[in-house]
Amino acid sequence: MFETLRNAWKVAEIRKKLLFTLLIIIVFRLGSAITVPFLDVSKVTEWMDQNATGGNFLEYLNVLTGGALSKATIFALSITPFINSSIIVQLLTYALPPLERLQNEGEPGRKKLNQITAVVAMALAIFMSVAYYFTLKNMNAINYTSGFEGVFAAIVIVCSFVAGAMLVVWMGNRINDKGIGNGVSMILFAGIVARFPTDVGTLVELTRQNPSKYLIVSILIAVIFVVMIGFVVFMNESERRIPVQYAKRVVGRKQYGGQNTHIPVKVCMSGVMPIIFAMSFMSLPSTIGMFKGPYTSPEGFWQNFYNGFLNFFSTQSWGYAVIYFLLIIAFNYFYVSMQYNPIEMANQLRQNNGGIPGIRPGKPTSDYIHRVLSKITLVGAFFLGVIAIFPIFLGMADNNLRSLSMGGTTMLIVVSVALETVRTLESQLMMRHHKGFLE
Repeated sequence: MFETLRNAWKVAEIRKKLLFTLLIIIVFRLGSAITVPFLDVSKVTEWMDQNATGGNFLEYLNVLTGGALSKATIFALSITPFINSSIIVQLLTYALPPLERLQNEGEPGRKKLNQITAVVAMALAIFMSVAYYFTLKNMNAINYTSGFEGVFAAIVIVCSFVAGAMLVVWMGNRINDKGIGNGVSMILFAGIVARFPTDVGTLVELTRQNPSKYLIVSILIAVIFVVMIGFVVFMNESERRIPVQYAKRVVGRKQYGGQNTHIPVKVCMSGVMPIIFAMSFMSLPSTIGMFKGPYTSPEGFWQNFYNGFLNFFSTQSWGYAVIYFLLIIAFNYFYVSMQYNPIEMANQLRQNNGGIPGIRPGKPTSDYIHRVLSKITLVGAFFLGVIAIFPIFLGMADNNLRSLSMGGTTMLIVVSVALETVRTLESQLMMRHHKGFLE
C-alpha cells in the first residue's frame, strides 16, 4: 500500500487529486469543530456521554460523524442522511418497477437515480435536524426557547444542520469529480479515523490509572485488533470462483469462443450493510427508552415488562448479542438475494453459449449457482457477525471498555475504504504506465 502511495505521488495528475482530496477532508474536519449558534455545548456533550454508550445507534451515529454529533457542530449529521437515502433508494429500486427501469437505462438512468437520492437525502436531513432540535430542547441545551427569539433560534439551528449535511454531500461529489476514491466513503473514513485517538486515549488513561490491570489488557486489545485488521483484509479479498466454459462457434472463416473463465463471487459481498440494518433494528427499543425514560407508574406487570424489555435489548445483555448476530446473518442473505439473481445469471450464460462444466444449462445451472451463493453468504455473514459482536463482549467483560464497542464495525468500514482507495490508485497508475508499441 505504501509503495502504491509513493508511486502515485510521483505522478503530477494523481498528486493533484490526492491533495484535493486531502483539502476536502481538512475542510470537513474544520466544519466538524464549528458549533451551531444558540447552543450550550457542555450540556450536549454531557448528555451524549451518558446516552451514546454501549454501541447503541446514537453512538453509531456519533462515530460516523467523527464526534461532531456530540458537539452539535454544523456537520453534526455528516454524511448519514445521504447514506440512509442511498440505502432506501437502493431497496426501492428492487421493489418499484419505475426505479428498476431507471437503473437499467444506463448512465441517464443512474443520473436520475442520483437526483432522487439527493432529494430523499434532503428530506431525511430536514427530518433528522428537526428531531435533533427537539432532543436538544429537551436536554435544556438551547439558550432561547420561547417568543420570537425561540423561533429564530429554532430556524437557525435546523437550517445549520441541514446546510451542513448538504455541504458534506457536495464535498463528497467534488471528491468523485476531482479527487481519488469514492467521496462519501472518504468522508466516512475521515470521520471514523478522527475518533481513533479518543479510543487510544481511553486505553492510555486506564493504563495510567491502573497499570497492573490494564497494561496487559491494552497490549492484548492492540494485538487482537491488528489480527482483526488482517482478518478483515483477508476476507475482503477472498472470493469463490465458479468455473465457466464457453463453447466454440464458427462465424465465416473465424472461430470464436472456446475459452475458460470464471465468475468471481466475493465472500464478503454485502460489505457493512447487514450490520447497519441489524443495528438500526436493534436500536429501536433502546432509542424509545432513551427518550421516554423508565416506566415508573403505575407499578405492576406493565412496569416489569417494560423495564425488562429495555434491559433485554440493552447492549450489555447476552440476548442482545445473540439476536444481533442472527439478524446480521438474516440481513446478509436478504442483501445478497437482491444483488445476485441465479436465474438471470444462468440465462446470461446460456445466451452467450457458456456453461459450468458438469452442470446442465437452465434450471440445474441456476440451482448450482444458488447453492454456491448460499454457502458463501453463510461464511460472509458469520464473519460479519463475529466482527460486530466481538467488541460488545469486550464491553461486557469490562464496563470501562464500553467506549470501544464500535471498534469492529468501524474497523470493517475503514479497512474496506482503504482497500478500495488503494485499488483506485493502482488502476490510475496502470492507466499511465503501459507499454508502448515499440517496447
